[in-house]
Amino acid sequence: MRLQVVDHPLVAHKLTTLRDKRTDSPTFRRLADELVTLLAYEATRDVRTEQSDIETPVGPTTGVKLSHPRPLVVPILRAGLGMLDGMVRLLPTAEVGFLGMVRNEETLEASTYATRMPEDLSGRQVYVVDPMLATGGTLVAAIQELIKRGADDVTAVVLLAAPEGVEVMERELAGTPVTVVTAAVDERLNEHGYIVPGLGDAGDRMYGSAE
Repeated sequence: MRLQVVDHPLVAHKLTTLRDKRTDSPTFRRLADELVTLLAYEATRDVRTEQSDIETPVGPTTGVKLSHPRPLVVPILRAGLGMLDGMVRLLPTAEVGFLGMVRNEETLEASTYATRMPEDLSGRQVYVVDPMLATGGTLVAAIQELIKRGADDVTAVVLLAAPEGVEVMERELAGTPVTVVTAAVDERLNEHGYIVPGLGDAGDRMYGSAE
């Protein structure tokens, strides 16, 4: 597994405002969207392309275009939805799948309650998006599902990561072609499985608790 922490002043600036408990939901959603686009720029550095011959207004030239099959963006519901627009803004021709997962707050284990993806992902680059890499259970389960469907090039885009979650992914996905792109790796997890200092529950901060 490859871990990439995006070191950029704009990333740090937006992340600081996201962390602030005074930031309201509309501002949080907007900043998360902007931050994801910055992370996506780095995450798609190795996106597959092919040569394309075109005519400009003044003559012929050769450029590149995204290869087929098209990339697949998979947000993990529900908080991952807040990152979807930021990804497809940079990859407008990508297809979108959905993976609904929920974490048991007592066992901290993830379970799947909904999927909407192609059965065969062979030869496709897949970008899975979820705000937090905390315990690692949700992302590991998600990526294992993608690999089971044939994906051989998976990139996880997360706003924040915890060292414990990174360790779990490295252990559980050893030998798997996975890249994690994040704005920061924080100090630790607390006893409730939340990242410290973190930014709280990303889903609740985006959409409210909806209880």
